[in-house]
Amino acid sequence: MRLGVLDIGSNTVHLLVVDAHRGARPLPAYSHKAELRLSELLEDGNRLAAAAVQRLGEFVAEAQQIAEDKGVEDFMAFATSAVREAANGEEALAEINERCDLDIQVLSGQDEARLTFLAVRRWFGWSSGRLLAFDIGGGSLEIAAGVDEQPDVAVSLPLGAGRLTRDWFTADPPPAEEVRKLRKHVRAEIARTVGGVARYGQPDRVVATSKTFKQLARIAGAAPSHEGQYVPRSLTRESVAEWAVKLAGLGSRERAELSGVSAGRAAQLAAGAIVADAAMDLFEVDRLDLCPWALREGVILRRLDGLPD
Repeated sequence: MRLGVLDIGSNTVHLLVVDAHRGARPLPAYSHKAELRLSELLEDGNRLAAAAVQRLGEFVAEAQQIAEDKGVEDFMAFATSAVREAANGEEALAEINERCDLDIQVLSGQDEARLTFLAVRRWFGWSSGRLLAFDIGGGSLEIAAGVDEQPDVAVSLPLGAGRLTRDWFTADPPPAEEVRKLRKHVRAEIARTVGGVARYGQPDRVVATSKTFKQLARIAGAAPSHEGQYVPRSLTRESVAEWAVKLAGLGSRERAELSGVSAGRAAQLAAGAIVADAAMDLFEVDRLDLCPWALREGVILRRLDGLPD
């Protein structure tokens, strides 16, 4: 069957159309996305601006039409931290749901971590043993670990690259003192989770998803995306530590000139690198592997698992 999944993220709203059936890997058929940056379109403290809700509603309607044109039989939509944490998030979704005749689900942070872990497990398989997975989004950092398809532990922290850039940096590039304070904050937050994750045992393989890790791997020398998703890509702690320092000293335009860094993500890459560096250091990860599947694929796989034989 042909499935459509609409991911309303903190940075990007992404429609992915796949051909899939139970027991088979989902094959991408079409992709359509826009960088709406909902996490940055806030007013009165923590409310999605009217313009943001309008733009999101327009994109959802557009995605519905595209899905119909592409022959999608089953259309799913979900929202993550930007909408989940906005004071008017439920109100905004209710308005869009009524207008578009949809039921957009709001995932909890733990749901995000669990579904991303499922995608990682299916990609790397049982032979990978105990997995530890990291995902840095625009609004949150997800950490999950386990030996099965359901992780033993799933954690979500408010350490997304977009959120931290907005809340902690006042200039581009950020002043050294702001970088130092953010680094201290991030490490304190992650350190609280280490014991709860480590108590289940040391991982046999450490994996990362998300644009932040993929861009860090690319600027550290990993293969470019056009070589395909089956090319192994990895990232070392040494490289991340080095680039976390370098990126903080560069402005967004300079970061955007680096291999694999998009102009739209360049502003938040320095904060994302600080999070990646802290996670790898505190969890004592010398090297991790990049996974091309993440939350969207996890949602699709869970939907396929629920289909009748």
